[in-house]
Amino acid sequence: METADTAVVLLLDLPPSALAGIDLLSFTTTPRFRGVKNLPPGFHFAFAGSSTSFSERHGIWFLIPYSGSPLSITEWDRTTESLVAVNDEAEVLKWRANLGSIWKEGLTPYRQVAPKAADAEGDEETNDWPALTSSISSKLLSRILGTGSSWRLSSGSSSNRDLEDIPGLTTDDLNLQADKELHFLPVDLKQTWREGATGRERTDAAQDRSWALENLVETHCTDGDATEIIGELQLCFLMVLTINNFSCLEQWKRLLTLLFTCKSAVKRRSDLFVSAIAALRLQLQHCKDAEGGLIDIADEGGSLLKRLLVGFRKGLEGLKDIAVQDIIDELEDLEDYLKQDHGWQFGGTFAKSGLLELEDGEQVRMDTTAFDEDDETGEFAPQIVDLTPEQARLLNVQNGDDLHVSLSRTSLHEAQNGEVVNSDGSDGSDGSDGSDGSDGSDGSEGSDGSEERNGSDGSDDGDSDESEEAGDLEDMDSRY
Repeated sequence: METADTAVVLLLDLPPSALAGIDLLSFTTTPRFRGVKNLPPGFHFAFAGSSTSFSERHGIWFLIPYSGSPLSITEWDRTTESLVAVNDEAEVLKWRANLGSIWKEGLTPYRQVAPKAADAEGDEETNDWPALTSSISSKLLSRILGTGSSWRLSSGSSSNRDLEDIPGLTTDDLNLQADKELHFLPVDLKQTWREGATGRERTDAAQDRSWALENLVETHCTDGDATEIIGELQLCFLMVLTINNFSCLEQWKRLLTLLFTCKSAVKRRSDLFVSAIAALRLQLQHCKDAEGGLIDIADEGGSLLKRLLVGFRKGLEGLKDIAVQDIIDELEDLEDYLKQDHGWQFGGTFAKSGLLELEDGEQVRMDTTAFDEDDETGEFAPQIVDLTPEQARLLNVQNGDDLHVSLSRTSLHEAQNGEVVNSDGSDGSDGSDGSDGSDGSDGSEGSDGSEERNGSDGSDDGDSDESEEAGDLEDMDSRY
């Protein structure tokens, strides 16, 4: 029993059958569970929830140094139903002295794959946690989570900008205060130019957000360290993955949008973009771990990410530099992964042009080769349907060659009145011409020889409801 040479985190007083987790692994607790042992050096995230369902989750970040055998203690506060850190020295000494009694049955060894899953795969366990947290630092955690006694947050923690805003009501009225305010980098995608910029400068800044990126790094990152952007990107992703934090998901999207809409900054900060693409590829490999599919950007419907990558690739065209080539190589690895694992297709021979309206009303012409989700998968997406025999008869379609001509000549109003025009120009009657329309019939006879009326004889039997219906059909006809 080697209790003196390893790091331990205790999660005490958890509810029965609660959800607990360490880094990427979550599990249902047993009555004897007290914590996790054999933690490797680096940053770790312990979290818990009152149940394994979609309950609010609370977590704490802590750092295991490369020397020593620290003991980190957290406990479940039943009053607030949250996970809090225990910093009382007497309590820490008491539990350190009692580690031997819970070492075998109360502490589970640190791992990132469930034992059954690892045995089924038959492969050596891999741990991506160090790579997923490579740019997270103490400075970053203190800036976002505060400099209190612990770096903690919950599913309900949020930045002020992500709180719901209902006109006429305050957050006090709605009880929408965040469990803890998150201090993210202030990414403003609506104003990406310097104060006082006009004309061409604003247009360029709207199309290339490099100025906004540089300003963010120099003004808001600690000591002008651009690595904080990658660290915040990693932190936000992991908080979505483990505790389903909505505000972190929104900031993750904002950071990706800022990075992948830059052009001139690519040469100056090539290392930043290489790191961002590498971090994104690793994150997308873990999207399937998100409970309930919360992160669906990695699916085929992830229009935001696809637009960003297509636009970023287009912005790299014509840039010839060794540093830019490193970015292209990393981007190709990401695209290959999305093609192979998610079936994405990039590129295309089409282009779209339109006007982008800025916040002050100024309009800027923009070109894009990205697909429009409304055209591809939205409400107006094209669909292939099979005609029923009755529909084919109404359209007078005998084969595929007749379909185009029939549809081009047939209107909703004509179909309603039975006046379907054949591709040869005939009126679709069974022999009677009905050309004068004097009797108001549809010019065809039923099988028993009786005339079929269209519901209106055009004389004294007109009905207001029929007229309104015909008017509605004409309106629909004009739209389509």
